[in-house]
Amino acid sequence: MNYCCGKLPDRGLGIRLRLKKTYFQVMLRKLTIILIILLSVNLLTVGQRATKSILISKVDSILTSQVTLGKIPGAVIIIKKGNKTLLKHAYGYAGKYDYDHNLLNTAEKMSVKHMFDIASLTKVIGTTTSVMLLSDRGLLQIEDPVCKYVKAFDTPEKRSITIRHLLTHTAGLYEWYPAYYIASGKHECYRLIGELPLMFPVGEQRRYSDLGFMLLGEIIEIVSGLTLEDFTRQNIFQPLEMKNTTYNPVKSGNFKKIASTSHGNPYEKRMVYDSTLGFQIKSIDPNQWNGWRTYTLRGEVNDGNTWYANNGVSGAAGLFSTAADLQKLVDMLINKGMVGSKQFISEKTIKTFLIKDSYNNGLGWMMDPANSFMRNGPEGTFGHTGFTGTSISVIPDKNISVILLINRQNTGLTNGDYYNVNPVRLQIFEAVLKYLE
Repeated sequence: MNYCCGKLPDRGLGIRLRLKKTYFQVMLRKLTIILIILLSVNLLTVGQRATKSILISKVDSILTSQVTLGKIPGAVIIIKKGNKTLLKHAYGYAGKYDYDHNLLNTAEKMSVKHMFDIASLTKVIGTTTSVMLLSDRGLLQIEDPVCKYVKAFDTPEKRSITIRHLLTHTAGLYEWYPAYYIASGKHECYRLIGELPLMFPVGEQRRYSDLGFMLLGEIIEIVSGLTLEDFTRQNIFQPLEMKNTTYNPVKSGNFKKIASTSHGNPYEKRMVYDSTLGFQIKSIDPNQWNGWRTYTLRGEVNDGNTWYANNGVSGAAGLFSTAADLQKLVDMLINKGMVGSKQFISEKTIKTFLIKDSYNNGLGWMMDPANSFMRNGPEGTFGHTGFTGTSISVIPDKNISVILLINRQNTGLTNGDYYNVNPVRLQIFEAVLKYLE
């Protein structure tokens, strides 16, 4: 073989060069992959920020517009996903009008620290959670007949009514009844509910009833041996550090920031006097009682049965709370009963209460996707509303919640009705669904 200069080729050098080339190619591919991953993560983060910004802008536009147009006096909202608060903000005023519907000279600005009369959110925050705890501790069963605890229900007509029926509004009770026309004090009110006949067949239809949750309040007191106020404070609000959640906040003197609600009870008075609303009761003469409040309510529960007949405390209404406090209880439910490292309520009990019945609702909580404030929510979505303008919507599978508190009643009645905030609730809920996409 003919070799130039008589030198043998360095085969080892060629091999080393090829190995180095291969090594650099591998490293280049690895670096490329790392750069792609870093770029993807960065783009994802930027995309998430942009999507969050769009959500905040949309919700801010909705609520700012409602306040600017004078549709609502004010609002507080918290939207939270996982451990991150996406939006926490206050809008408008805690009170804007006086009893004669004149603009206040010095309207108090709304803040995220303001307490609201949460109205029927009391049913889920206080009463349903209390029943959860008693069930979890084996002190009552959901399928227990009500007559086991309330002897007035041990009649042929009512004997089949269970606690489940009360929680699902299928007990057949009156949807509403002005108990204060007859009862003064909770014991007279409980007795009245026990004496009233049923209006509908047991278990055959869902008819939303305040009386059913007032009755649950009585059962909680009988089973626990505590007043409803003491039981909820000691077993829910104190353990969850809900320091701004209570009945009758004015009586304690500890709470200064409270949003104003209605000017007396004009709508409830209309329920008694106006037959077109469908609530008039033949045995009740509207003129036989005249204890209506004639001032703007602030720190006094709007619900007449709770205030006039139950001294501000009932299982149907009466609680005042802040958005931040309500978030603590919602977080507990989303986290399957866990609060930090402690199991506050068992996961099994929470699942039991958040399984849909034949009417597409849970125990206490609303779950029907046809509900106007959380329409078309993903499977498992639950929530509730309050007559004063409060609402909670939760999508547990996405670990996201919306707490919206509006003091809509302070604007007063228009053509006999309060401003309907369901479209506002739905717009915000739909913005959240868009964000999740």
